[in-house]
Amino acid sequence: MRERLSHICAALHSARVFADIGCDHGYCTQYMLRHGLCERAYLSDISAGSLKKAESLLAEYIAEGRCIPVVADGLQGIPEPCDLVLIAGMGGEEIVRILGPYPLPEKFVLQPMKNAEKVRRFLLARGGRIECDLTFSEGDRKMKFYDLICGCGAGGDGYTDMEFRYGRDNLRGGSSAFCAMLRTERDKLAERAARPDMNEKARAGLLEKLREIEGILHEIETDL
Repeated sequence: MRERLSHICAALHSARVFADIGCDHGYCTQYMLRHGLCERAYLSDISAGSLKKAESLLAEYIAEGRCIPVVADGLQGIPEPCDLVLIAGMGGEEIVRILGPYPLPEKFVLQPMKNAEKVRRFLLARGGRIECDLTFSEGDRKMKFYDLICGCGAGGDGYTDMEFRYGRDNLRGGSSAFCAMLRTERDKLAERAARPDMNEKARAGLLEKLREIEGILHEIETDL
């Protein structure tokens, strides 16, 4: 199993009914069923072709009635409430679109590929609580960075603008993956800001963002 999926699976917990939205190959659902973490699981994907891959992997559980495949857009077509919903590998705006028409799930594990800030703002605006909000990495030489946002559908408190942008646990804990992500972003911003053809207004915006990142790194390094 790829590192990214291993991190996601480690965040999953026991549930009565589990839904894997945009399930792709179905590895996370396999993890839930194989470890006895749910009574029943729904595999949902808008692509019938992608769903077939998951159906092949989980044929035994489907035959037992413990896994139900659904060709659907997001949560559409799932006939009962799910107390744990996983949405991984999609953009943040798509995650918000999928969750938007429904009450927030009792528990959720979300892994946006971009626009994590929009996911955080949506969840808290809907009264949700974010219990885990961190960055993890995959790979050694060419690292990729991912956000993982887990929580429940009620009882949230407020986030600061910085926490919306970077994630509360990242700012409080300063993990090695988060620091590596910040350094990568800092280097990219510095390179772009140094371009001679850069519009001055755009350059000022990049430099402001660069100072913010350097400030976060300085604070984390000072606390170590």
